[in-house]
Amino acid sequence: MAPVHRDRPAPVPGAGDTRARYRRILRFAAWNLAVTWWFELFLPRIGLARIAGRTRSQRMQGFARKFRLLAVELGGLMIKVGQFLSSRLDVLPPEITKELEGLQDEVPPVPFPAIRALAEQELGAPLEQVFAFVEETPVAAASLGQAHRARLLPADAADTGLADVVLKVQRPGIQDIVDVDLAALRKVGGWLSRIRMVSSRADVPALVEEFAQTSFEEIDYLHEAVNAERFDAGFAGDGRVSVPRVAWERTTRRVLTLEDVTAIKITEARALRAAGIDPAEVAPVFASVMFDQLFTTGFFHADPHPGNIFVTPVSTGSGEHPWKLTFIDFGMMGEVTASTRSGLRKLLIAAAARDGKGLVAAINDVGVLVPSADRQELERAMIHLFARFGGMGFAELREVDPKEFRDFAVEFGDVVRSLPFQLPENFLLIIRAMSLTSGVCSSLDERFNLWDSVEPYAARLLRDERGNLVQDAAQQAVEAAAIALRLPKRLDALASRLEEGSLAVANPRLERQLARLDRRARRSASALVFAALLVAGAVVRADDLVLGNVLMAGSVVPLLHGLWAGRRGL
Repeated sequence: MAPVHRDRPAPVPGAGDTRARYRRILRFAAWNLAVTWWFELFLPRIGLARIAGRTRSQRMQGFARKFRLLAVELGGLMIKVGQFLSSRLDVLPPEITKELEGLQDEVPPVPFPAIRALAEQELGAPLEQVFAFVEETPVAAASLGQAHRARLLPADAADTGLADVVLKVQRPGIQDIVDVDLAALRKVGGWLSRIRMVSSRADVPALVEEFAQTSFEEIDYLHEAVNAERFDAGFAGDGRVSVPRVAWERTTRRVLTLEDVTAIKITEARALRAAGIDPAEVAPVFASVMFDQLFTTGFFHADPHPGNIFVTPVSTGSGEHPWKLTFIDFGMMGEVTASTRSGLRKLLIAAAARDGKGLVAAINDVGVLVPSADRQELERAMIHLFARFGGMGFAELREVDPKEFRDFAVEFGDVVRSLPFQLPENFLLIIRAMSLTSGVCSSLDERFNLWDSVEPYAARLLRDERGNLVQDAAQQAVEAAAIALRLPKRLDALASRLEEGSLAVANPRLERQLARLDRRARRSASALVFAALLVAGAVVRADDLVLGNVLMAGSVVPLLHGLWAGRRGL
């Protein structure tokens, strides 16, 4: 949750407010869609595309700026929409994502009497009968709820083992606001799905439903409480991580009571040093914990911004460091499925190896790229990225000419937006988590190099999966060899059937095309076998020098066969 802004109280919305809200969102969307249609579709059709191109950047920035103002004013899901859009680098241009990336989930607090009424309704008793005290001034306020410090009654404290707690209460009327916002967003999504320029790049109704699912989970505090305990179980016995305990007797769908674990905010370097904690030592531990979530537990915090992580000094010497990382706010969590985890492992290994082509292949395996996507430009961009910036730390990157960054960003952004792909929701959460992790680590230590944390995981994954990689490579080699043996016979049989059937084929051009297809099939099969043996040998060679050398030497045979087949075709 964001810190409280006390400039003005927020009214509790009524039915009339929700209807006006719905119409305002639709008016904003309709106007901007009309402007976009005029400049991006109509003007190019009448030969004025250059006019549209000259003003495109300014118009996009203007749209993002106006949406940001609308989101801050309306609150509710509109702030969440802005945050969601800022992460859609696969769909939106940088003029929009950059303007929205700093949109904070902060709104004026709800007056305490409204919070009290909702909490008492949920808990079934006056607050004085449930808590020893509740601070009326909130410690944090967000678009969906706000938090107040409190203390349990002595009897409850004895039963739960908790005394000081944080009472998190949903904003009154937020369910109606969420329903109205989602209804408006579904309407706008329907409009966008009828525009070919948009529908060819993204399934907007599907994006709205993804966003709706995340929103419904965030306003269900029972779901957040379960997430907190599941996250805690994933790090059971790990002295690096702690999680606030849940007071289940004082928790409902709209009220969440948690242990008060307020400590030093992770990016408060001065406070860390005053506590005898070196911020540069915190960075690699935080990165390691985030990687453990992605690749070990499979359940990760998708919103690890500085306000959601504390560094808590500990008096006991139970861990390697005299402090631990305390995570809070488990409303936005992600889960890494088995298939996604496999793809992520390939991504991690390729990234650690600075393998641009391997990285694109791994992205394809995850299912991000559609089969018809032309991957060559993306491979070229990634190879260039690793060649120029791969392995650099934050301090080194600061010395790079900013123009070089801008030129690459323009080139890479155009490539990304030109490809027919759409990131799955969980993949977006992964990217968000890693982006925030990198930012936090860099603020702790400007010399921090994320590669230093990536490479140990890549090495470990490579060791753990070496057997699977060798088995897969051998299986691919066998399958490729079988294709090489069967495909020419199938082509010959096809030619025979065409010649002997009712449709006689006596076209020299077709015969030449069949011959070329035959040669390409032989060369492709040989290339597959060569690559499989070479990769298998390189992987095995680290542990078994003899077997690795044999596999790598054996790859020469299909390579020579492919070259020989190609020369025969000349």
